[in-house]
Amino acid sequence: QVQLVESGGGLVQAGGSLRLSCQASGSIFSINAGGWYRQTPGKQRELVAGITTGGSTNYADSVKGRFTVSRDNAKNTVYLQMNSLKPEDTAVYYCNCRVLTIARVYIDVWGQGTLVTVSS
Repeated sequence: QVQLVESGGGLVQAGGSLRLSCQASGSIFSINAGGWYRQTPGKQRELVAGITTGGSTNYADSVKGRFTVSRDNAKNTVYLQMNSLKPEDTAVYYCNCRVLTIARVYIDVWGQGTLVTVSS
């Protein structure tokens, strides 16, 4: 069994920063690709940032220059550093990773979500 545990969400004022963490645990060999998504009520979940096995990254236009996705392979953890936060960044943030299990099977796993609230 594999699970992703997210942490780091909370309440912050506009212009502030937060760092989200997503740690994989269980029967994993390694994390392949990872990504952060967000969702607000009534809207579809959208990709915020992604990172490949090789470390290449991509971002939604709305967060370019403010958010940075990174990974620590030794800790099986993916991060999202969020700077210059805006009220419109308020959402539940979800981590999604493609994980290689110890059985050498690739599976896609979602975290439970962490709420980020940016006050104006």
